[in-house]
Amino acid sequence: MELLLSLIIGLLYAGAVYLIMRRHIVKVIIGLALLSHAANLLIFTSAGLSRTAPPIIPPGMDVPETAISDPLPQALILTAIVISFAVLAFALILFHRAYQSAGSDNLDDLNITDSQ
Repeated sequence: MELLLSLIIGLLYAGAVYLIMRRHIVKVIIGLALLSHAANLLIFTSAGLSRTAPPIIPPGMDVPETAISDPLPQALILTAIVISFAVLAFALILFHRAYQSAGSDNLDDLNITDSQ
């Protein structure tokens, strides 16, 4: 299963880099979204895939009875989701403003605003 997920992660990263290097703003935004999904899957896969118990220790015990799943990668993924949402929202607003000032969604046309 880890091999399949690593191939999917590689394809997501490759697609994200390809889309980020395009000239149109919409493709760049989609590339940023793919990049954040690939990073989340990478964190999820690096933690290891196992079907273990939730990390809850019963009352009166110092250690769990069975093997538990690691909650740290789950917390990292939640943090990464929030950060990627904020970056995507900022990119949407920034690119919308650039589209208003340049009148085009082509990134090569944005050098027109440098001379003004």
